Order: sequence, then structure tokens, then C-alpha cells
Amino acid sequence: MEIKGSVALVTGANRGIGRAFARALVDHGAKKVYAGVRDPGSVQDSDVVPVRLDVTDERSVASAAAIAGDVSIVINNAGVGGASTKLLEGTFEGARQAMEVNYFGTWAVARAFAPILARNGGGALVNMLSLASWSSRPELPGYAASKAAQWSLTDALRKGLSGQGTLVVGVHAGFVDTDLSAWTDAPKIDAATVAELTMDALIRDQLEVLADERTREIKAALSKPVEAPPGP
Repeated sequence: MEIKGSVALVTGANRGIGRAFARALVDHGAKKVYAGVRDPGSVQDSDVVPVRLDVTDERSVASAAAIAGDVSIVINNAGVGGASTKLLEGTFEGARQAMEVNYFGTWAVARAFAPILARNGGGALVNMLSLASWSSRPELPGYAASKAAQWSLTDALRKGLSGQGTLVVGVHAGFVDTDLSAWTDAPKIDAATVAELTMDALIRDQLEVLADERTREIKAALSKPVEAPPGP
């Protein structure tokens, strides 16, 4: 995939990993980068093009697709944590929102932009996933479930869009140093590092990014028997 001279769209591009993706695309020579955000006024960078985009609103997604009809790279980054839903307490509202944004939102954007990517030569679709796609935690079961569903969707999109020549890339990382992970002091990877690894994957036509050692360990352990968690 050639990034230099390309046109790209990044959802949730006003901060965190999304902004890092947008900056990396610009740094790699993208001709135009659309920043898909709910509030265009929140976009800080003058060298990207703000586009109003709420991934949970199909009309908003369709409107963004009508504006950004020249894209060849789409990065599904918009996401929420849904942390208000704990395993055995709290309403399901946070978990439902996580599924709406992380799973259905990614699906809606992919549906809207797949024909555009096809018209523009295939291009690439990138989904920002997580280590949580494979390993849940009692404090964030809703988030993990949405990321597991998003991983499954990514696999379906990879197979479904192969015929039109679209590269589908799944990006997995543990805790990234953004607002979303501010609640924990666990080791974190820098958002710029995640973005740069993703640019490298696009250039090399790689299907998956495993951004940190813990993510690589969890992925490698998927083939092992399930083990009981340690007791009290």
C-alpha cells in the first residue's frame, strides 16, 4: 500500500491514537487526511480536513462518505471504553455504548466506505483493535466483548473485501498512553508508536499489527489450553 500521495480518513482523529494516526499519515506524505469527528471544532491540526462523523449515526456516516469519496485508506479508530459496566455491578449502558461505537460503528463505516475503496483501486481498511480482543478483565467486560466482536468483524471484512483488492489490517495493542487508559498505572505504549507500526504494516501489506510484547504474548497463548485463574 502506497501512503505517499494517498487520501485517508481517520475516525476519532481529534485526540489520542486517532490524532497520532492522522499525524503519521501526514508525515508519510498523504495528500489529504480527513479527520472524522463528532465535533469538527475539536480538530487541532490545520493540515487535516475536519469532517463531521458520528459512527453510531448511519446518516452521519453516509454524509461523511459522500464528502470523502476520494479516500484510499480508512482507519477505524473511534472507540469508547464502556468502563461504567463492571462484571457484577453497574448498568449495561456502558457495555451497550461500547458495542455501538466499537463494533457497530466500525461496521457502519466499513459498509459505507467499502464501495469507495473499490472504486479507488482497493486501498486499505484499518481497524484499531486491542489486546482485549483476546483477553478480558472483570473491570471492563463490555469493552473487551466489543473488541472481540470487532476482531471477528475484521476477519469477516478481510475475507469479504479481498475480491476488490482491499487490504484489511487489524491493529492490536495493550494499554496505550491516552485518556482512555488514564485510570491505570500499568505500563503503556505511546500512541505515536502504534501509529508508526501501522504505517509500516500498510507499506508492507501486512494484515496484523501486534504493537507490544504483552499483546504478542496473549496472541501466542490463544492456542494453549484454558487455565484457571489464580485463587484468592
